[in-house]
Amino acid sequence: MKKILTSISLCLAALAVHAQAWPEKAVTLVVPFPPGGSTDQVARAVGPKLTDKFKQSFLIDNKAGATGTIGATFVKRAAPDGYTFLVTSLGPLVIVPHLLKGMQYDPLKDFDLVTVAVQSANVLVVPANSPHKSVADVIAFEKANPGKMTFASAGNGSSDHLTAELFWQQTGTTGIHVPYKGGAPAHTDIMGGQVDASFQNINSVAQYIKGGKMRALAITSPKRSPVLPDVPTLAEAGVKNVEVASWQAIVAPKGLPPAVLEKAHAAFVEALNDPKVKDQFTSIGFEMVANTPAQFAAFQQAEYARWKKVIETGKISIE
Repeated sequence: MKKILTSISLCLAALAVHAQAWPEKAVTLVVPFPPGGSTDQVARAVGPKLTDKFKQSFLIDNKAGATGTIGATFVKRAAPDGYTFLVTSLGPLVIVPHLLKGMQYDPLKDFDLVTVAVQSANVLVVPANSPHKSVADVIAFEKANPGKMTFASAGNGSSDHLTAELFWQQTGTTGIHVPYKGGAPAHTDIMGGQVDASFQNINSVAQYIKGGKMRALAITSPKRSPVLPDVPTLAEAGVKNVEVASWQAIVAPKGLPPAVLEKAHAAFVEALNDPKVKDQFTSIGFEMVANTPAQFAAFQQAEYARWKKVIETGKISIE
């Protein structure tokens, strides 16, 4: 018994030393999407702050593809040692698992949750020269032309994809989903008029709206955004129950030593709450979250159930 207790004590001491020393080498922040989107913005904002804090490099690795599941699967298979994290949107954690068969990971079991970093509303946008000047115009057109209006998204299973599906369910309309490989190429085609509309993250398109390159019709938050105060909520525009927040979060491979998880969580939250980072995000429409792993777990469960219902109701498939 004494030997067992001694062994346990030595293991705990080793873990404590490991946590105190972490990070002793470069840390990789895997982003499962192309550069330039909302998730990439989060990683590239916190990475330099963590590099400065620990004097170790926090490197961004964009592993895009398969609606974010390539990057998520890579992190799931990585060693749970604190040197690989996934900075992701909600898609791979609560949406895509309901859309793809043969997933290589279980989002509820295969990751240690660190924190939900930020969240933001989506905004219904159309090209600047679109004939649609209100949500009522969009609904009227869709009802008169079922399945004809195109809606761009950052990819299958993204929040903008599912927001459009929820919008169609709540308004009794239909449209055509046009998935892109990330938000940036979708933005280009919205501005160019190649697609008719899209529910985009407010933070990623606010500059285009303010610059007159896109027209904003409504946002998916319960109240108006201080970034776009003249844009009504969908509820104000007559569409109920389409309140959607897109969010970005940080997770690690399952089995991270508790002391390392605690230290990493504190460091990520500190970086997110840095005044410059906070101002950078809130000025473009993000809301800072930076919650605890326990709060993240409860939130993930609720979001997972919500999007499962939307997908099953709409019989949505991407395969």
